[in-house]
Amino acid sequence: MKFDASQHRCTIVIDSNLPAGLAINAASVIGISFGRTVENLVGPDMQSVDSVNYPGVIYSPLPVLLASGEYLHTLQNAAQQDAEIYAMPFSALAQSCRSYEEYGERIATVTSPHIELVAIGLIGPRKKITKLTGNLALYK
Repeated sequence: MKFDASQHRCTIVIDSNLPAGLAINAASVIGISFGRTVENLVGPDMQSVDSVNYPGVIYSPLPVLLASGEYLHTLQNAAQQDAEIYAMPFSALAQSCRSYEEYGERIATVTSPHIELVAIGLIGPRKKITKLTGNLALYK
C-alpha cells in the first residue's frame, strides 16, 4: 500500500481490557510494522537550526483508540473484505512468545478465528476508516 495523507486515515485500536504496558507494546509493534510495510507513511528526516537530525515521523495523525476484543475481530474481518483497507492485527499469542521463532512455530498451529487479538492497526480511505472507528473512545 502507498499512503497518501490527503486521502487515507491511519489508526490503531487496542483491546480496552489490555493493561497499559501491553497496550503500549501492541501500539509500538504495529507502528514499527506500519513503518516497514506501508510506502510513504513516514516522512524524511528533519534538522534543527543547530543541525541535530530528527528522524522522519508519520505524515498524518495516528489516533490510538479502544474497543472490545470482539470488535477487533470485526475490524479484521472488515479489512479482509475490503482491498482498500490495510490491516495489521496483533495477537496475545505474539505478546506471549519469547522469540520470533517461537511465535512462528505457535501461530502456524492455530486458525485465525482462534487467535485472540489485542490490537489492530488500520490504514485506508478516510471515510471507510472513520465509519469503522469513529465511535470508538480515544486511549487515554
